[in-house]
Amino acid sequence: MNAPLAERMRPKTLDQYIGQQHLLAPNASLRRAIDAGMIPSMIFWGPPGVGKTTLAQLIAQHLQRPIHTLSAISSGVKDVREVIAKVEGGGMFTPKGTILFIDEIHRFSKAQQDSLLGAVEKGIVTLIGATTENPSFEVISALLSRCQVYTLEQHTKDDLLSLLSRALEQDAFLKQKKIALQETDALLRISSGDARKLLNVFEIIIGTFQHQPQIVITDEIVMQNAQQSLARYDKDGEQHYDIISAFIKSIRGSDPNAAVYWLARMVEGGEDPKFIARRLVILAAEDIGLANPNALLLANACFQAVENVGWPESRIILSECTLYLAGSPKGNAAYMAINKAQQLVQQTGNLPVPLPLRNAPSKLMKELGYGEGYACSHDHPGNFYNQEFLPQSIIGTNFFKPGSSSKEQELATQIKKWWQDKYKF
Repeated sequence: MNAPLAERMRPKTLDQYIGQQHLLAPNASLRRAIDAGMIPSMIFWGPPGVGKTTLAQLIAQHLQRPIHTLSAISSGVKDVREVIAKVEGGGMFTPKGTILFIDEIHRFSKAQQDSLLGAVEKGIVTLIGATTENPSFEVISALLSRCQVYTLEQHTKDDLLSLLSRALEQDAFLKQKKIALQETDALLRISSGDARKLLNVFEIIIGTFQHQPQIVITDEIVMQNAQQSLARYDKDGEQHYDIISAFIKSIRGSDPNAAVYWLARMVEGGEDPKFIARRLVILAAEDIGLANPNALLLANACFQAVENVGWPESRIILSECTLYLAGSPKGNAAYMAINKAQQLVQQTGNLPVPLPLRNAPSKLMKELGYGEGYACSHDHPGNFYNQEFLPQSIIGTNFFKPGSSSKEQELATQIKKWWQDKYKF
């Protein structure tokens, strides 16, 4: 029983794989490609514990193809070139059909990703990359254009319960125990859709009571005994989302001490600095926004500086930005405005653009009234002219609601000056 339960419970065949039915159901896109034996190079994008590595291994096994695995944390250009050279030269690999699986491919630098291009383009290897980060930001465009991106989703409650049931029925160690699984809510809540986390926490609980004749699992027992194991930040992603959530909420709550503490937890845990910087950019727009427009400028400068400076010095840049954002006035008017506008669009569909606002590049469009009645604001005093810009059926709808910050109130005052009683804040 040296291997963790999550490792022992890896499925042995593709048909045993639980979850991701949007990709693996009989008529799903990826399953059709696998059954046809014509898989493309691809990127698996999804949160930790959803089965990215397992799926890559099962695809190779199902297609009877050799697979070579590299981790972007510990491998570099030299390792990539060695694999490609072995494939081209035969040796322990066959010349065609070899799958090269790269875990955490988002941690590869541009140069490291560039080293894959030729082999992927020529079909020397079929690349399968796994990432928890958005490939649009973390995978270079040249490589991304040669790969199909498949999004893996968090496991559902039914998926996780199936995994627990299978473990109790099939694992040799667990079958020796008398285990009564009375409650599962705490296990499911702690796992947050992560199958590896679910099984490993479950194993911790069983190990705590392994000498008892019968082990009864309740929510209270799970929370009491799993808490210690959840206290640390796991650089492999176990607490990835929990820690970043605490970090963001501390900044949103204007607590610089807590914010820099959670930042330190991520730094010590080996979190990707660009991930932290990107979240700061989002926070600057979502939680500060118009209350202090300079926050977005600073956060974007932070992201660029982190990219240019690298680790470990960029921790100082992240700290500066974190403390500034935590101490900044807060406002979410921009975030709420786009949310409200999107909700209305979803409810009302594609409302017609008013004729005065339409573009009229042709004679026919002009004859149909396109652009007629539009007044250019710059041609009027104060660069303003009172005219309607919304579709007829939603005239009077107000999306922007200023907060109490001085900047947002200044903006509201200016809007009222232009539109008088049209917008009521």
